[in-house]
Amino acid sequence: MKSNHNLLFKFSISFILLCAVCASYIYQHNLSLADYYSNSVSVFTKEVPIYCVKTDKPQIALSFDAAWGNQDTKTILSILKDNNVKATFFVTGGWVSEYPDDVKAIYESGNDIGNHTENHKQMSLLSEEEISNELGSVTKKVKELTGYKMTLFRPPYGDYNNRVISTAKYNGYYSIQWSVDSLDWKNYGCDNIIDTVINHKNLKNGAIILMHNGGKYTAKALPQLINKLKEAGFELVLISDLIYKENYHMEMDGCQVSDNIKTD
Repeated sequence: MKSNHNLLFKFSISFILLCAVCASYIYQHNLSLADYYSNSVSVFTKEVPIYCVKTDKPQIALSFDAAWGNQDTKTILSILKDNNVKATFFVTGGWVSEYPDDVKAIYESGNDIGNHTENHKQMSLLSEEEISNELGSVTKKVKELTGYKMTLFRPPYGDYNNRVISTAKYNGYYSIQWSVDSLDWKNYGCDNIIDTVINHKNLKNGAIILMHNGGKYTAKALPQLINKLKEAGFELVLISDLIYKENYHMEMDGCQVSDNIKTD
């Protein structure tokens, strides 16, 4: 009998704690109980960005973060054009303000532009309102320059939490990470960049490669890297063309999976 009382006591305490956590979440996010249940919000669900895409097509995507520096942007765009390849550039608001002509050049050359926030802050430390402001500011600048409404977002430092991903989604963005880091930001040299990418365990269909327009050796390594990726049988496409826009779900490792295809 005493054992049953102990179990009942532990269950009661666990239930009370669960209710307290749920109540705290509802309060912090200013939700009504109807909102909470109708939207299936769960404190136990981890929101994840897109690291890669599950696809049978031999397609991968090159992406460049543009937050500092600009000496090689024109060279990178020229290399992409010469190799008939498109890439996705994630730009900060400061970079857009400082290099508006290059933002236009990225767009006009058929490459894609993604949102890398206004001030390159650690987004997980910000409130929903602050996150929305960081995104909205860059969106406005790019749209005024090009007429284009961005739909891709990459959190600075790869830092995110549920609030970041859900707020970005509310603002109309697909949150994008990467599955292959070229490590070009470490400035180890051209050969290191190429070897890191080509021999990466995650270089497969649907991979997203991270590079930086301001990397010391990025532009120099790019032509050979593109050639080797093509020789490996990959087609390089825009992230916006690689990802699924609807009828998909996210696996916990960040792989985006279409609900219209069978998976293993």
